[in-house]
Amino acid sequence: MSTDLDDPRFTAVGLFAETYTGLTNRFAAQFEEHRLSAVEFEVLMRLARSPGHRLRMTDLAGQTSLSTSGVTRVVDRMDRDGLVRREACPSDRRSSYAVITPAGRQRLDEVLPGHLALVQEWFIGQLTPQQLDGMLESLRTIRDAVNPCATAGSAPDEAASAA
Repeated sequence: MSTDLDDPRFTAVGLFAETYTGLTNRFAAQFEEHRLSAVEFEVLMRLARSPGHRLRMTDLAGQTSLSTSGVTRVVDRMDRDGLVRREACPSDRRSSYAVITPAGRQRLDEVLPGHLALVQEWFIGQLTPQQLDGMLESLRTIRDAVNPCATAGSAPDEAASAA
């Protein structure tokens, strides 16, 4: 039995991958101008947008493209650079938080205007408001199915109960 190479599932996944690659390539040069890697930007954004501007290291791994050991390495490097710091978890000695520092927030503030301009030009600006709404809903549905940990630690009550 031969596989149909014109199967629309190949097209859907291929278009998604090509779009992601194209966008990340456009963003990479701008991040580099601000002495950040794409993953460091992702970590700063996740922390800045989280309750208390912090996340457990395991939750940060679940919300990024990094493994638990990868998050440890990135956070260690960012800690040395003064962009984040670690805080011990008072309720669980085995766990720690990554917290964005004022220097990390400042670096993020420097990057965001240019980043948002690129997002507008190459992503949001390519879609009608209705297309954007539908795409966001679809991406959340898929994300929740393939990565249910992606929102771990992002609810305000979770951060409050963990503190």
